[in-house]
Amino acid sequence: MLSLHMALLLGVVFASILTRAASVGVCYGMSANNLPPPSTVVGMLRDNGFNSVRLYAPDRDALAALAGTGIGVIVGAPNYVLPELAASGSAAAAWVRANIAAHPDVSFRYLTVGNEVAGSDTQYLVPAMENVHGALAAAGLGDAVKVTTAISQATIAVHVPPSAGEFADESKPFLLPVLQFLERTGAPLLANLYPYFVYTYKAAGDMDVGFMLFTAPGTVVQDGEYGYQNMFDASVDAVHAAVERLGVSGVDVVVSETGWPSAGGEEASVENARTYNQNLVGHVGKGTPRRPWKVETYVFSLFNENLKEAGVEQNWGLFYPSTDKVYPITFGK
Repeated sequence: MLSLHMALLLGVVFASILTRAASVGVCYGMSANNLPPPSTVVGMLRDNGFNSVRLYAPDRDALAALAGTGIGVIVGAPNYVLPELAASGSAAAAWVRANIAAHPDVSFRYLTVGNEVAGSDTQYLVPAMENVHGALAAAGLGDAVKVTTAISQATIAVHVPPSAGEFADESKPFLLPVLQFLERTGAPLLANLYPYFVYTYKAAGDMDVGFMLFTAPGTVVQDGEYGYQNMFDASVDAVHAAVERLGVSGVDVVVSETGWPSAGGEEASVENARTYNQNLVGHVGKGTPRRPWKVETYVFSLFNENLKEAGVEQNWGLFYPSTDKVYPITFGK
């Protein structure tokens, strides 16, 4: 079995793919030893109408398969390389040469510096982002590839009401300079948002599961003039409010991970996973009550991943490694 570290070195999680119609995507992780090769996966993306993919780390085989396809790519610099990228502009330039500039036929969109960076590693975030940003500019890619990072849902202390959205006190010191960087460079903030965990952790109180699954029959949370029928919208608007509460404006929010598990935990079932993800596909093009335009959103994940922790973590896939669907779902058709 591969270790998690080796899985990252080999490969990457292709996370999240945008559909042409609804800007909803899917995450393809390589925390598994039984997945089809990247060339097959890219064929699946095209067959299902997906036009963008996020990689958690650069993988040569994946990038080779994506070259010339026109599929937009969000690529990540993994957490373990952040100290090196933060320490040296020349190291960042070498990383960009090897992993971005070396693939001129790949349609890169964003470069995410780290994913859910926490603890003492947050000290490396902004220096690494600055160095990578500079390296992209020097390579003539500064206008084409925006530098950002993806935050954990754990950074959000208040989800409802959305207007009261606020980051956790321990997150504010490192997030403020990140947000100021994004504001200055015109890049979005990536946020991993899971109504499933809001529900199971009781992060918004004891709320009905229908609010999480987009099946509530009417308004559940009234926030001034805005009524909310689902937690997804509430969380997205809460992140915007939290950003603005730190004095930053003009930073868009991309939902870089969301989804529902089909087994392994509370309310984790095939029917609930199908309900959440199918409703998500049909919903995100409408936007949120405060922002009625489509929300760029990435669903986790493309495959069930057998090297992840047993239980919920192994059961987020839309597809089995055989490429058969776990449940019927239509992507942006």
